[in-house]
Amino acid sequence: MTNPIIGITMDVSETNGRLKYDVSAAYAACIVKAGGTPIHLPPIAAHIPRHLELCNGFILTGGDDPKMEQFGVPTHPQAKVIHPERQAYELGLLAALEAQAPDKPVLGVCLGMQLMCLHAGGNLNQFLPDTLPTHAIHKNAEHRVSPLGGQQSARFFTSEGTVWSNHRQAIDDAGKLSVIGKSEDDVIEAVSNPSRRWWLGVQWHPERSSDPLLGQALFEGLVHGG
Repeated sequence: MTNPIIGITMDVSETNGRLKYDVSAAYAACIVKAGGTPIHLPPIAAHIPRHLELCNGFILTGGDDPKMEQFGVPTHPQAKVIHPERQAYELGLLAALEAQAPDKPVLGVCLGMQLMCLHAGGNLNQFLPDTLPTHAIHKNAEHRVSPLGGQQSARFFTSEGTVWSNHRQAIDDAGKLSVIGKSEDDVIEAVSNPSRRWWLGVQWHPERSSDPLLGQALFEGLVHGG
């Protein structure tokens, strides 16, 4: 049997008008370890239909911050916004997955989870230091997360553990997605879509988390479709 092909989204940077695509190699390494074949997806919106044909599943990777005006609110002055080509591509990919590929598994990591929630009608806390006294445990640090219980949570993780995070924004409202996990200071850490076979967003970085159930096991679930 052919190993499932997992598409991995890429970040975009621009210097003197020249674009560069890049992504951490850790995502691909985790997919290979899980028995999948990773491919990197340049954020070219016109290629979304072909990417849907090629890939059996997708990872929306971590990155900086969404530009919020298209969601009806101003972007926070402390935000470091992602390149508009990346935002247009990943939101377009989410829309295409929703409309055309209901059975393909998707894992959203950090920014990827935030885009999932915004696409689903949710809200974003754009700068945790404004509102969260314990914000430092989420910035390049480890902290605890716990499942909220119930059937939907049990599909992805069943016990609390330690994860590695690096974010200054977080989801306030997951929209039509289900919240299935939170951190020790009540930040939303995991969301899923109960209407899809395998659709998971996590605020932490599983490719950098040492807990096997909250790290590598998520890539195993993605590759094998849950």
